Amino acid sequence: MKIYEKLLQLGVFTINDVDEFYGNRNSAASAIKALLKKGLVTAIKKNLYVCNNLETKAPVADRFKIGSSITKDAYISHHSAFEFHGVGHQIFFEVYVSSRSVFRPFEFAGITYRRVASKTEAGVDSYSTNRGVRVTNLERTVIDCIKDLDMAGGLEELLQCLRLITFLDGEKLKEYLKIYDIQFLYQKVGFILEHLKDDLKLADGFFAFCRKNIHKSKRYLTNQGDNNAVYNAKWRLVVPENIFEASQPGRDELV
Repeated sequence: MKIYEKLLQLGVFTINDVDEFYGNRNSAASAIKALLKKGLVTAIKKNLYVCNNLETKAPVADRFKIGSSITKDAYISHHSAFEFHGVGHQIFFEVYVSSRSVFRPFEFAGITYRRVASKTEAGVDSYSTNRGVRVTNLERTVIDCIKDLDMAGGLEELLQCLRLITFLDGEKLKEYLKIYDIQFLYQKVGFILEHLKDDLKLADGFFAFCRKNIHKSKRYLTNQGDNNAVYNAKWRLVVPENIFEASQPGRDELV
């Protein structure tokens, strides 16, 4: 039970963590085998385990802790980060995990964990919640979701999430935009956030910064075709008509 109590402090662990207690690989492997047999731990995937609650037998770690423990540099990102911060409009049965280290998608307890290649760890914070979770802050999450709309649940879901946010730090947004340095991203961020600038407390200077970096390229905001699309000259984007009205909360009840 002593090894279980020590591993319980980690929540999620690998054989390397157990080896630190024993100093012997074979002993570590035997200890894990015994813990599995007693139902004290559960295998998440190869060489990744989670401790179970002694009373309920349920894993002590949630999906965010599990996701940020898959690799040494893993962290929760995109729509999953919105959910962690409490601004996810919908709950997904998959977790987006950014990591430089490669791992294959896998399923555990009805949740699919998917890797996203990590370009930078800027804007990644650590939280003590549930024995430690690494996750992108709100500003980095917003930039990532606008960059990768499919991993935000689509444009409408993104807008619904943004409506639940009451403040964004413009300087942090600019920092992450500079790191990616993608012209199309400046266009998308400027167009989408400008409509919500009062709610998000964003200054006009932020949008001037975005416009300075869009140059002359004309792009489509989404890949959903030309039907009911209009051109926004300011941001040089072809966008779905009435996009913001369509994503207003409660619109289904009004139809």
